[in-house]
Amino acid sequence: MGWNQVSQTIDHPLWKDVPDNSRFYFVHSYYVQTDRRDMVSGIANYGTDFVATLADGNIFATQFHPEKSQTVGLTLLRNFLQWDGSV
Repeated sequence: MGWNQVSQTIDHPLWKDVPDNSRFYFVHSYYVQTDRRDMVSGIANYGTDFVATLADGNIFATQFHPEKSQTVGLTLLRNFLQWDGSV
């Protein structure tokens, strides 16, 4: 829980103008586990690496709260509003 750096693992339209390893605000202490490494679009580390974002087609999911994540979170949300769903 708290601020954590997210390392971008794929090039995705929602990462536009969001610097790699930016800090985002995490409110929960749980996280997703997946064998689908191709869907992982961002990872963070809190003692161990964990999935911070997933992307699959026109779906982009975050474990953190973009609305609580200052400028980088607002940038991600702006990108979402401008995104046409294609990768």
